[in-house]
Amino acid sequence: MLRRAARGPADGGGIVNDDRIRRLVIVGGGTAGWMAAAACARVLGAMPGLEITLVESEEIGTVGVGEATIPQIVLFNALLGIDEAAFVRATNATYKLGIEFIDWVRPGHHYIHPFGFYGLDMMGIEFHHHWLKARALGDPHPLDDYAISVVAGRTGKVLRPRPDQPKSPLSKLAYAFQFDASLYARLLRGIAEAGGVTRIEGRIVDVAQNGESGLVEHVTLTDGRTIAGDLFLDCSGFRGLLIEQVMKAGFEDWSRWLPCDRALAVASERTDDWTPLTRSTAKPAGWQWRIPLQHRTGNGYVYSSAHVSDDEAAASLLAGLDGAPLGDPRPLRFKAGHRKACWVGNVVALGLASGFLEPLESTSIHLVQSGIARLMTLFPTRRPDPVAIARYNELSVREYVDIRDFLVLHYCATERDDTPFWDYCRTIDPPEGLRAKIKMFRASGRVFREHNELFTETSWLSVMMGQGIAPQGYHPAADLLADEETLARLAHLRAIVADTAAKMPTQQEFLRQEGSLADVPLARAS
Repeated sequence: MLRRAARGPADGGGIVNDDRIRRLVIVGGGTAGWMAAAACARVLGAMPGLEITLVESEEIGTVGVGEATIPQIVLFNALLGIDEAAFVRATNATYKLGIEFIDWVRPGHHYIHPFGFYGLDMMGIEFHHHWLKARALGDPHPLDDYAISVVAGRTGKVLRPRPDQPKSPLSKLAYAFQFDASLYARLLRGIAEAGGVTRIEGRIVDVAQNGESGLVEHVTLTDGRTIAGDLFLDCSGFRGLLIEQVMKAGFEDWSRWLPCDRALAVASERTDDWTPLTRSTAKPAGWQWRIPLQHRTGNGYVYSSAHVSDDEAAASLLAGLDGAPLGDPRPLRFKAGHRKACWVGNVVALGLASGFLEPLESTSIHLVQSGIARLMTLFPTRRPDPVAIARYNELSVREYVDIRDFLVLHYCATERDDTPFWDYCRTIDPPEGLRAKIKMFRASGRVFREHNELFTETSWLSVMMGQGIAPQGYHPAADLLADEETLARLAHLRAIVADTAAKMPTQQEFLRQEGSLADVPLARAS
């Protein structure tokens, strides 16, 4: 509650907040819980009287598998003041320049969705319109030849961006990480506890609500202890202990567009192939991921249980490994969609508790990160503001919708008709927003980024071209350059990109130069 002081300070008065959140309780650990704990400690830790508590149970465990991320993770780590080399060592991480898609359009076809940009914008329009013009003139070179992330990535090269060299392709480079999620959670736990967060071990067996307001007052553990709070962050995973079981938020089911409902995850022995790309290979009833870490390789098969049995999926996953498995595949069951409200009363859901979109474009950790950022912006008092809550939920749903449409694009824009699963995907009626994007791109090569959505024009361009959606035209301004000049400029750009990539170090060389090689793989290799 805000009140104006009866007698303000010397500057003439002000607003005094006497209803601040005093007790912030995070339910669940894992990546989501410790990301929230570390960020809250960093941003809010100095608030007078604020206590941050995280409750987790070792009995329950977490989903934690090898995680691939997108470039926004770099900003989150910077917010926490994490030294990058130390982070890479601590999480057995590798660098990632994009995602490689194999067999998605048809067997034998592949493309890369890069981080960063293609070419160089010219004549006030995006580069790809000049590339489309060159293609119309008979130039055979693919769009990939103009992206430093693609050319470097497919040859195993890595380097940090060089914004201080605006004329170099390195200024267009962007990167993320592939790391062990359990080790990342451990690192974040150390940061959070150093920032004053208290961890309580225990399993929650009861939740008490206020009889009038419906707000959560406290949770009760198996040993009878109660943990009271003013604001609760639900990081309890798929079960949504608070947001769904208690607050009854409801769930929006998107299975008709994203039919995969299960996954099997297994680690395998590391190989010498540390290509800085997450690999997604289409399978008869879904797709298989490959995430190379320093100490092992993360693998998984995301599939539709309506089109393949669990045993068949496990056999297919194990047959597709490039190293010996380090255990049995671990099963996960899920439903694509999101809570109808991610914030209800004094409960905010983060991570899997707020919804699930398969990790096809490595967005899982980003959704935690963006949820935390929205919460920091709209952080409440002990009297939840319906306007702020509505805004939070509106933005959350919008982000889920934007990512959903991008994922559905991979499935519906395919030529595959070789299995019932791909027949279903190929004939999906796309959501309205996706349908409009495809229609515009096919007609003119234009891509619009709506309301600062997560995926940029470059990402949409990459996947639409990669999935075989061919534009029938290009921006008229591309013809302001003479044909010969267009072809000459593109040849020059290709040469610069290829030369720059050739001079970059390999992933292993770069990690060694940065002092980022983890101790475990070094010990195993010795």
